[in-house]
Amino acid sequence: MLKQIIDRPVLATVISIVLVILGLIGLTRLSVTRFPDISPPTVMVSGSYPGGNSETVIRSVVTPLEEQINGVENMQYIKSTASNDGTFSISVIFKQGVDPDQAAVNVQNRVQQATPKLPQEVIRMGLTTSKQQNSMIVIFNLYTDDNKKYDELFLQNYANINLVPQIKRVPGVGQVQIFGQKDYSMRVWLDPRKMANAGLIPSDVTQAIADQSLESAPGKLGEESKAALEYVIRYKGKKNKPEQYENIIVKKNGGSLLRLKDIARIEFGAISYNGDNKSNGKNAVTMAILQTSGSNANDIEIGINKEVERLSKSFPPGIKYVNVMSTKDKLDEATGQVKSTLLEAFGLVFIVVFIFLQDFRSTIIPAIAVPVAIVGTFFFLLVLGFTINILTLFALVLAIGIVVDDAIVVVEAVHSKMEDDARLTPKEATHSAMSEITGAVISITLVMSAVFIPIGFMTGSSGIFYKQFAYTLAIAIIISAVNALTLTPALCALLLRNNHSGHGEKESIPSFKERFFTGFNSSFTNLTNRYIKGVRYLISRRWIAAGFVAIIAAIAVFLMNSTPKSFVPMEDDGFFLYSLAMPPGTAMDRTNATMKQIEQQLATVEAIKTNTSITGFNILNNSASSAYGLGFVKLKPQKERGEVKDIETIMNIISGKLSTIKEGSAMALRMPPVDGFGVTNGAEIVLQDRTAKDPAVLKAMTDKVIGQLMQQEGVQYAYTTFRADFPQLELEVDEEKARQMGVSVREMLNNIQTYFAGDQSADFSRFGKFYRVNVKADGVFRTDQDAFNEIFVRNDKMEMVPVKAIVKLRKVYGPEAVSRYNLYNSVNITAIAKPGYSNGEIMGNLETVLNQLPSDYSYEWTGLSLEEKAGGDQTIAIFGLCLLFVFFLLAAQYESYLLPLAVLLSIPTGVLGAFAGIKLVGLDNNIYVQIGLIMLVGLLAKNAILIVEFAVQRRKSGFSITEAAIEGAKSRLRPIIMTSLAFIVGMIPLMIAHGGTAVGNRSISVSAAIGMLSGVLLGVFVIPLLYIVFQYLQEKVSGRKNIIQTIKE
Repeated sequence: MLKQIIDRPVLATVISIVLVILGLIGLTRLSVTRFPDISPPTVMVSGSYPGGNSETVIRSVVTPLEEQINGVENMQYIKSTASNDGTFSISVIFKQGVDPDQAAVNVQNRVQQATPKLPQEVIRMGLTTSKQQNSMIVIFNLYTDDNKKYDELFLQNYANINLVPQIKRVPGVGQVQIFGQKDYSMRVWLDPRKMANAGLIPSDVTQAIADQSLESAPGKLGEESKAALEYVIRYKGKKNKPEQYENIIVKKNGGSLLRLKDIARIEFGAISYNGDNKSNGKNAVTMAILQTSGSNANDIEIGINKEVERLSKSFPPGIKYVNVMSTKDKLDEATGQVKSTLLEAFGLVFIVVFIFLQDFRSTIIPAIAVPVAIVGTFFFLLVLGFTINILTLFALVLAIGIVVDDAIVVVEAVHSKMEDDARLTPKEATHSAMSEITGAVISITLVMSAVFIPIGFMTGSSGIFYKQFAYTLAIAIIISAVNALTLTPALCALLLRNNHSGHGEKESIPSFKERFFTGFNSSFTNLTNRYIKGVRYLISRRWIAAGFVAIIAAIAVFLMNSTPKSFVPMEDDGFFLYSLAMPPGTAMDRTNATMKQIEQQLATVEAIKTNTSITGFNILNNSASSAYGLGFVKLKPQKERGEVKDIETIMNIISGKLSTIKEGSAMALRMPPVDGFGVTNGAEIVLQDRTAKDPAVLKAMTDKVIGQLMQQEGVQYAYTTFRADFPQLELEVDEEKARQMGVSVREMLNNIQTYFAGDQSADFSRFGKFYRVNVKADGVFRTDQDAFNEIFVRNDKMEMVPVKAIVKLRKVYGPEAVSRYNLYNSVNITAIAKPGYSNGEIMGNLETVLNQLPSDYSYEWTGLSLEEKAGGDQTIAIFGLCLLFVFFLLAAQYESYLLPLAVLLSIPTGVLGAFAGIKLVGLDNNIYVQIGLIMLVGLLAKNAILIVEFAVQRRKSGFSITEAAIEGAKSRLRPIIMTSLAFIVGMIPLMIAHGGTAVGNRSISVSAAIGMLSGVLLGVFVIPLLYIVFQYLQEKVSGRKNIIQTIKE
């Protein structure tokens, strides 16, 4: 069949054209993402318990829900947070590959089972179950140029009415999170003094609102009768304006009516005033978009941008929007760089090929074959469910230097045949060459593919990274092999000319070209002769050379173990955030003032484009608190940043400015390099309290652990947001006295809750939206403990009794927010690595402390650190499997268990160079390096196979072992150097790349290129020696007679 292909060029071209057409179809249908979807499916349950503090919410709401949800099918872990504003969230993280829709249904079913156990206030406020990722893919601000014209209340509700509903309809949007809670609300500010004088309690007010602001369906007149007309009876419905609520009748005193306006102040305001939002000092509302599990972030953002751009045309004058953080910007920059690199690598590779082949006809054949392999790969990516992402694009860039090899091997073999026999026609030379190299091409392809087979056994997020890269490369290599056995030989027979036969068409070659190629060939011949002398020298001193091989392997292992490890390297994405923590109990006004100081400090940094500041929210544990603030900083493009362009240097400058803030503690933080794993980068640890101790005891242990962690090598600092010293007042009820005075404790506590936490049981509609009525004591009656002097309740004799006579307040301290992890009270600790260290490297050091925790404490890794830990544990095993697969494949090829060792033991020569290269440029052993190493194993094995395969053929022809090895090395040196140099040159654009993917580009290119360089420079000397040793052992073990030479020759 393969011989017939040479004689049937139309068939060969049809095969390639079909592959290209299928590839183009795949290219048009593939989604574009930055990374493969590795973030685990997440389902969130959230709600609110008005008036509840964090510990109360954990006890009465979170614990019953967690116990019911725990163990839901395919759950990986569960975590929750409750804060002192009564809000809570429970995140259920599932294993990779789980259907997020089914996961959400399963969680919702469990929530329904737990609902009867929850407080009625929680049920009335409602529980929300949603599937979403734990990261923000888009952040943008709606802001005004005129702070006097538009306040934050207007901006947030304008966004809620006109933007949020439309954005939520964009496919893939899981949640639109608005920072701050300023939804419109009918605020009923009660005056406790007037209430007491009128003999009223809060429940009287809420009942009056419920009775007089309601919806009703009176029905029809004339229906089912002989009347000529029907009339629908309509009721005005719930009240939705302040003046309507003011006239609600609360009580009748004889002939007079007591209205709501007589005991309260009513306004159409915000549901909460705990927060402030600015964009470069202008009033703003900040919105963050979270995606659903399994959705495409790039497609989502395209849809959002279209929708917001359309809606912006109808914005009121003076209102604008600005993008603060965008995954699409990162994606466009990253893929744009890799695409341009793809073209640059393509050009550089064929310059190298032309220099070696020295003939345009010969060079055009690989130039045709390579696009077929690259484009055809896209169809199989579509079939496998992959996306066009950084990993698959990296694979295609690297594939250029690899897939060109097969075409070069064929073309070079045909050239060699025509040079050896000037009488051969190109077709005859092609037939002769293919009969010799077909086996080598097939075996090389099988080996290269076998290297990637074990990748399919990898699990978790790192497994997805490996699979998408490895399988993309394997597909390109297989298509390249198909080309090498079909299209390339057909083109060789058609296009090549035997210029040595005298029949070839003489081309007028410029004298410079002729001199250049003559000099190049002469130099290469001289290099080959020197190389053969070196090989003979090493063979004559084989045991010294064997020791040298052992030293190379030892150094390679040392460099591998001593290189810092990490998962995905941090890139310059032009975005970071900062967090402010004020002293416990700080009021909102003080926090706002401190945030303004930070805004003024950052305004002096030339590289900053947009600074968004938000008070009243702690992003590190996703809780609301007046003692916290956060900021999102978007940097200008690198070219416009001024003198300082590197993001790490800029962050160091900003950290220095933040350290001058004396009123609170502020720090600048990077987001994780992979979406879906939280909001900050660093080694993430969960310290678990297994015996539910007092929060103060847990805090003391946390501080002790952090102190020990910061003493570990490579740790710059460690921190937690957990604090147990927020000032609180504990309410103590004298139940005996309450009974004596005829006061219901339940009713009294409900009234206290309404006065100080608010009652939101009533609602209304306005602007086509649903809003709540918030009944609460006016602010002047909630300033300190003396507020209880104004509170009265009604006893069973309808007498007003002062609350202060029944309750006492005791000053205590407690946490602002409480977290749980896998059903244990927990504290999140983040450790930041020093420059020059990676998260993966310090994680091992951190474990020396964490493994010494007392028995009533434990720890777990979470977020990206959990994935990094899980991935690292299986990487070594997978590498071992890769080598094992190659070994068995070669053993079957050579019918020997010894000869494959000549191939495998040459691999350390490249591993040495790979780790030396990344150490030299200061890179970590990250997932890109590891992916490059797997590919390098295949490439180095391929070079070894070229020599060993030829040597085996010469040995079968009667050559001595030594001469067979030397002939194999001599004849294969040119194609090895040509293909390896083409690969190395193809890596140059990646090595010198800048911008948002520079670290990843350099990681994969430096490790692959330097590894290939050392593998060639050292391997071409080592491989012949290894062949001699193992061929001799093989023949000795197999008992072959008339051995031509012994190892002593």
